[in-house]
Amino acid sequence: MQHFLNFEKPVAELEGTIEVLRHRTGGDGVNVTEEIAKLQSKIERLLQQIYAKLTPWQKVQVARHPQRPHFSDYLDALIVEWTPLAGDRMFGEDAAIIGGLGRFRGRSVVVIGHEKGSDTESRVQHNFGMARPEGYRKAQRLFRMADHFQLPVISFVDTPGAYPGVDAEERGQAEAIARSIEAGLGLRVPFVSIVIGEGGSGGAIAIAAADRVLMLEHSIYSVISPEGCASILWRSGEEAKQASEALRLTAQDLHEFGLIDQIVLEPLGGAHRQRRQTIDAVGSVIEKELAALVEIEGGVLRARRREKFLTMGTKGLS
Repeated sequence: MQHFLNFEKPVAELEGTIEVLRHRTGGDGVNVTEEIAKLQSKIERLLQQIYAKLTPWQKVQVARHPQRPHFSDYLDALIVEWTPLAGDRMFGEDAAIIGGLGRFRGRSVVVIGHEKGSDTESRVQHNFGMARPEGYRKAQRLFRMADHFQLPVISFVDTPGAYPGVDAEERGQAEAIARSIEAGLGLRVPFVSIVIGEGGSGGAIAIAAADRVLMLEHSIYSVISPEGCASILWRSGEEAKQASEALRLTAQDLHEFGLIDQIVLEPLGGAHRQRRQTIDAVGSVIEKELAALVEIEGGVLRARRREKFLTMGTKGLS
């Protein structure tokens, strides 16, 4: 069953009418097929109007849509001969970050990504995509493996942020994130990262310090969630809408600032409406980026990557 966001109510009503028409026999003189075609055209026009002028807060809602493809969906569709690797060899396994080896369109790669889960049970299992230190130390282990065996790295970012619990802080959350960023920046192999939903704070950049950073059109990437920002600045999470506008967290804003390299367009109405089409588009862009990066010598890759991140935010400064 399709889940509709608040601003999609006109579309939901038309979809409901279509569903009613599909159960009619057509014996009352109404051409059901023709009526459905008219309504579908109207839905398409409505979606074009709505999605052409989404506010930052609406984009946050689209990025969090429960039916939006998650990392596991990309993994199943794009990676073959998948071999998951678990644990950080220090404390334990963290299901919020999944990683391992596989083949992507004929190329052996290391793949890492946040997994939020798709129902209550899996969301709890994956801690809603919020990793603890052992998740980031697992990512570091995979980075080192990729470097050792000269395998390109692909990462999929989708997290509200690193887990802020006491146990995570006790085990060195900040240090684990910093070391993971350092490991990504130090790679001598091609590294492509894409934000497929939410990119939250250090929990996101820990696996996204890449040569090429991509974002889906309606994904978000920010130093803090709108709710977290609102609770700090206005002492109320209810100001999240205003915070989302101030944070400049949309893919369009980040591309304008030079913080990401490319925006991957989504199907009309968002990735959740055409999941397979979205996944295929992401796969094609990643394939193109990897093909260009593998031609560059490892030392040059690392130097360019480090310079790219060190100079972020310095444009216009004397």
